[in-house]
Amino acid sequence: MGMGKALSEAFPEARAAFSEADEALGEALTGILWDGPADRLNLTENTQPGVLTVSLAAWSVFHRSLPEFDPAFLAGHSLGEYSALVASGSLSLSDAVTTVRKRGLFMQDAVPVGVGAMAALMGIEPDAVAEACARAAEGEIVIPANDNAPGQVVIAGHKTAVERAIALAKERGCKRAVLLPVSAPFHCPLMAPARKRLAPVLEALPILSPRWPVISNVDALPTRTGEDARRKLIAQVDSPVRWRDSLLLMQSEGIDTIVEVGPGKVLTGLAKRVSRDWTLLNVEDPASLEQTLNELSK
Repeated sequence: MGMGKALSEAFPEARAAFSEADEALGEALTGILWDGPADRLNLTENTQPGVLTVSLAAWSVFHRSLPEFDPAFLAGHSLGEYSALVASGSLSLSDAVTTVRKRGLFMQDAVPVGVGAMAALMGIEPDAVAEACARAAEGEIVIPANDNAPGQVVIAGHKTAVERAIALAKERGCKRAVLLPVSAPFHCPLMAPARKRLAPVLEALPILSPRWPVISNVDALPTRTGEDARRKLIAQVDSPVRWRDSLLLMQSEGIDTIVEVGPGKVLTGLAKRVSRDWTLLNVEDPASLEQTLNELSK
């Protein structure tokens, strides 16, 4: 709890982002984020709009502090793709926050609690993960759902199939496997009902062409038009996240600095697995903002 509170207390731009989210949702999201209770914050219907709002609050402060900043690309992992599209001017914060709340509810409803699972597999190549999943399925669903970085692939599907895939992955050299504490098996075919429900919501939204290209999760290619963004957000619900390929695209394009905007530094850690040559910065509170601005001003 407490995500984004320091930014809100220090910067009017951050306070404005939280106020816009509260108004759009018709309730005080800030109260849940900062005061809990934890079980309410952990509901995906609150977590998704909460993380998005904190990310956009951080972006608004960062961009105001460095208005000449002109990124080559924006990108976001899963939910983060919405944040990237808002930052690019493609979506409004109000539309995004109400949409991701529905997205969270639809995803939760798609699979009964306990039926699905996700697991992170470390120290194993994607081809070996795909082979383990194919053998483990046995009429159920389990697939590589997030190809995050070298040495880290997340699988998702029916819990029993995920457990079989873990055992087979270990036979193929997987160094560590961890079941993730998630409420549903995201980014796999079990999410098809959620995609079907979310599609008309996204089709009704005004989505503009982004100011900066946004690398999409579904194909790891730059999105440059509003209609392309809409199509990819719909497909994203039950498609794997190609984050490793997104990072490799940045590397191939000569990117030398990555700024992670929002709570935590998970994506910074994944980027380190791709290249040690990148300058990796983050903005999640006033201290990290100051540090990043100082680094970029050198």
